[in-house]
Amino acid sequence: MKLTIERSQLLKSLAHVQSVVERRNTIPILSNVKLEGRPGSLSLNATDMDLDIVETVPADVSRPGATTAPAHTFYEIVRKLPDGSQVEIEYHSEDGLLSLRSGRSKFSLSCLPVEDFPVLSGGELPHAFALSAAELKTLIDRTRFAISTEETRYYLNGIYLHAATSPAGEVLRAAATDGHRLARVEITRPDGAAGMPGIIVPRKTVNEIRKLIDETECEITVSLSETKIRFAFGDAVLTSKLIDGTFPDYERVIPEGNDKTLDVDVKSFAQAVDRVSAISTEKSRAIKLALEKGTVTLSASSPENGNATEEIEANYDAAPLEIGFNSRYLLDILSQVEGDGARFSMADAASPTVVKDSADGSAVYVLMPMRV
Repeated sequence: MKLTIERSQLLKSLAHVQSVVERRNTIPILSNVKLEGRPGSLSLNATDMDLDIVETVPADVSRPGATTAPAHTFYEIVRKLPDGSQVEIEYHSEDGLLSLRSGRSKFSLSCLPVEDFPVLSGGELPHAFALSAAELKTLIDRTRFAISTEETRYYLNGIYLHAATSPAGEVLRAAATDGHRLARVEITRPDGAAGMPGIIVPRKTVNEIRKLIDETECEITVSLSETKIRFAFGDAVLTSKLIDGTFPDYERVIPEGNDKTLDVDVKSFAQAVDRVSAISTEKSRAIKLALEKGTVTLSASSPENGNATEEIEANYDAAPLEIGFNSRYLLDILSQVEGDGARFSMADAASPTVVKDSADGSAVYVLMPMRV
């Protein structure tokens, strides 16, 4: 194989594929990226056996062929080459080395046989639909902060994606929870998503897809079965296994009868929460809200740090209420509210609180209070 490629294009694709490669591997080939030169293009492929990414970039290929190279080393070399340089890549099967030339720099990398590189077998993906980059971004951003990191409840380690019926009509819903908070967002159901099974997309897949969305404006084709999902956009295709488990019936924890409503200006409320929480302990991050007509007083105290209070104006007409929250969880939710206002619906100091964007009803957040 022999080819010449522009450094910035190679770097961009390498950055995408090498982040799938795990740093510690018991199987040597999984530390490598597969390079395949075809007339006019170079395709890069990396996998960790659960997640597989293939990206194609334009290249001047004078001799087609394929090999594998150490992903992280290859990426570091290309990253450190000067901007705008041309990179010449050549592989000789006789010595099993990949040579890389750019200007006066020359590197030789030892390769592993391309035949050993695993193929995440295709299989049928019977359900397919298209989403815009903005829609997929919304589904991910408004839910991923609530994904659980607790390995024992592995079925919560991802985003639950499913078709549902809401008062607004047929929708595609994304939900995530860690037991302390819940995030649910919906978009109009795209054509082709009608009969899809409910699936749990793993956290790593969610994070890799999110990086790729930032660099695309094109439509994304989502194909899935009960065990796999594939995202195809532009020159990249990402295929992932799904979490094999049952997501809990989260609708049951969204309370319906919360009668105490608090309307706040998101920006000033979030800033007040952030300031007052500087006092709370790193472990509990507890903050107390004292609600009275027209105001909310935020307070935090800790034996080591002292105490803090701040009062802000708010729209609240119900009976006085004191309720405690984890300030980080509260800020995570507030950061997803795109409008100017947020509405909190509460029942009492011990029951789940519902938070919504005052201007947009497509997202619902549920937050469990804490004793303060």
